[in-house]
Amino acid sequence: PHVERRYLLVPGLRSSRVHVIDTKPDPRNPRIVKVIEPEDVAERAGYSRLHTVHCAPDGIYVGALGSQEGDGPGGILVLDHDNFEPLGRWEVDRGPQVLAYDFAWHLGYDTLITSEWGTPNMIENGLNPELLLAGKYGHSLHVWDLRKRRHLQQLDLGPEQQMVLELRPSHDPTKPYGFVGVVVSTKDLTASIWRWNRADDGNWSVHKVIEIPPEPADPADLPPALKPFNAVPPLVSDIELSLDDKFLYVSCWGTGELRQYDVSDPMNPRLTSSVRLGGIVRHAPHEKAGELNGGPQMVEVSRDGRRVYLTNSLYASWDAQFYPEGIRGWMTKIDVKPEGGIAVDPDFFVGFEGERPHQVRLEGGDASSDSYCYP
Repeated sequence: PHVERRYLLVPGLRSSRVHVIDTKPDPRNPRIVKVIEPEDVAERAGYSRLHTVHCAPDGIYVGALGSQEGDGPGGILVLDHDNFEPLGRWEVDRGPQVLAYDFAWHLGYDTLITSEWGTPNMIENGLNPELLLAGKYGHSLHVWDLRKRRHLQQLDLGPEQQMVLELRPSHDPTKPYGFVGVVVSTKDLTASIWRWNRADDGNWSVHKVIEIPPEPADPADLPPALKPFNAVPPLVSDIELSLDDKFLYVSCWGTGELRQYDVSDPMNPRLTSSVRLGGIVRHAPHEKAGELNGGPQMVEVSRDGRRVYLTNSLYASWDAQFYPEGIRGWMTKIDVKPEGGIAVDPDFFVGFEGERPHQVRLEGGDASSDSYCYP
């Protein structure tokens, strides 16, 4: 009779399963009601290593990093809206696209944007320094015709811009722009945020609008992967855009910093505030827990823009590389002032003993779960 916010779809990046969880009638006691097995995903779409989930007009889209053998190409698996059965591969003509990761859309412009991380074989055993320095991880955005499911444009940020990950489009369907985070530059260890935009002639372009420098560090305080550099890179692993498109939040998993930018003028972001939690060197503390390890990793913003939730685990093999002492899982809440400015909530701290918390979804919706058809 009506659409309801009821099911959680949980993709397995390593298992390639999708667990469908029913939160009704009691959200405190959700139930697994369906498991989509990796063999079904491979048979229907040829994909594996599932990551991002979004509800689209014609089905549920699930991002996949690659094939069952661990190579490319990656892409999008489509599930049936009603029974969650795998329907098949979304792409009809993928053009030059091989690497995959996140995806987002501008429904008013019939356009899909995808980003790039690496194939399963490139990421499952941790970051490969040789591949990184050779520029083999993802460094492009791809633009697609959403209705025809065909590739239109490749926007290459340059091979030094390694791991072009999280996509955050404007929530206003009349404004065809958005932001994407780049984990690291092999040129100078900076992280960066880029803005994509559609021109009047229908072509799309991308431009760097934020650059975040590494922080000097004593090699004795660094994990083996970073000792030669005498510095901690920011390692931007997630970004999030508030529902009113005013504030962009940037998580620097390496340095342990969450940054808030005013992006009211999308071409000229302005840093308004930041907080520190964890970090490879600083281990910035929380009042409830003392020193923390890990750092702000995934970010979720409430619909009213007043609350930001952070978790600290990226992926087990990557956690071990950059935090070799072991990730002690946590979730924290950041309070936001309407005019700008953020502060750690000293009374909110959730520890996950022996677990690795990753993605937060808020009951009733949040800033990254929904798509909008009308301004």
